[in-house]
Amino acid sequence: MTDYRGEQVVIIGLGLTGLSCVDFFRRRGVTPRVMDTRFTPPGLEKLPADVPRHLGSLNEAWLLDATLIVASPGIPLSHPALAAAAAGIAIVGDIELFAREAQAPVVAITGSNGKSTVTRMVGEMAAAAGWQVGVGGNIGLPALMLLEAPRQLYVLELSSFQLETTHSLKAVAATVLNISEDHMNRYPLGLQQYRAAKLEIYHHAAVCVVNADDALTLPERGHDARCVSFGVERGDYYLSQRAGNTWLMARGEPLLDCAEMTVGGRHNYTNALAALALADASGLPRAASLAALRQFRGLAHRFELVHDRHGVRWINDSKATNVGSTEAALNGLAVAGTLHLLLGGDGKSADFTPLSPLVQGDRVQLYCFGQDGAQLASLRPDAATLTETLEQAMRIIGTRVRAGDLVLLSPACASLDQFSNFEVRGEVFTRLAREVG
Repeated sequence: MTDYRGEQVVIIGLGLTGLSCVDFFRRRGVTPRVMDTRFTPPGLEKLPADVPRHLGSLNEAWLLDATLIVASPGIPLSHPALAAAAAGIAIVGDIELFAREAQAPVVAITGSNGKSTVTRMVGEMAAAAGWQVGVGGNIGLPALMLLEAPRQLYVLELSSFQLETTHSLKAVAATVLNISEDHMNRYPLGLQQYRAAKLEIYHHAAVCVVNADDALTLPERGHDARCVSFGVERGDYYLSQRAGNTWLMARGEPLLDCAEMTVGGRHNYTNALAALALADASGLPRAASLAALRQFRGLAHRFELVHDRHGVRWINDSKATNVGSTEAALNGLAVAGTLHLLLGGDGKSADFTPLSPLVQGDRVQLYCFGQDGAQLASLRPDAATLTETLEQAMRIIGTRVRAGDLVLLSPACASLDQFSNFEVRGEVFTRLAREVG
């Protein structure tokens, strides 16, 4: 356990993660200072009264007086106040604090898309094996809260922002599931800068689970002895057609008929391959892993069927907050009638053109809304309806759908231009689907 007594600790950012950091240091005899650029950040009412706080901006004097800065993933390291402090002061995140303390093996998962699903899959595999498992990080509980109970395994979803301030993580198995444009507003040097942040997950990892179909997921120096691969038709773990069905395979051995899984779609099958590779590398019994896959029901707001009436299916994929995630939803999608595709929100400076070939044909209609709606509508002006809000688009769709059609919210954008988060956006879609459908 690291001794922080005598350190002048400043925590940037409150919320549940910030509060977990405050509690972490107070348990170790240190009272940190807390600052947040918001005047009323979430969790403020739970901050102990004796903890000094500065709200509405960053307190540069506090930063320069610190010996350790714990930065929220929401604050870019390029912020002038942080850049000035970085010259002589250590800047870490909550995952780095966790990595210094964790006594059980850690499975670490990142990627532009699918990381929440794979994290949940591995967590359920460990639970099915009867292991004491802690699942969290970028989803669910903050990592530091997972330290409060005995664990045999930790399964962490990690964002690129969290990995930028993490240096001591020694994962038993780590993966970068895929790389596609996301958060380009935080990475002015482009895709390779974003990729470099993701690849930090492989440092000190015992096993690197890489995507055989995405060379950007390889470690910086390329394929090495630590690498295990998964892919659609190639890799150590792959998909195979057997007697008309799709099977999960590992090194030539058939593991599971995908027809036995509750979730469908090629993206979910490749997620399952990645989860199996991570579970195998962690020593989880294969039988428990396969049993968990049979029962796995998917995540809310991730390609979730929320309404099915009069032969029309309404699917909530609000968690598709970037282009790659929407590509995954559209690839191989079978629709008997017309696909009514809802796109829109804050595209985070992404390039939408990779979606263009997937939205062609006379049985695809686009409904584009929000901050970048007009840019998305330009993908296919002849088949696009542009509205200001999601609700306006949904009410138009309600007058057009016929039996055999599919309505898909897979927006390729963040939600913060019009909603507090993607969950709220998905809940609005679900409510409206049941209302207009």
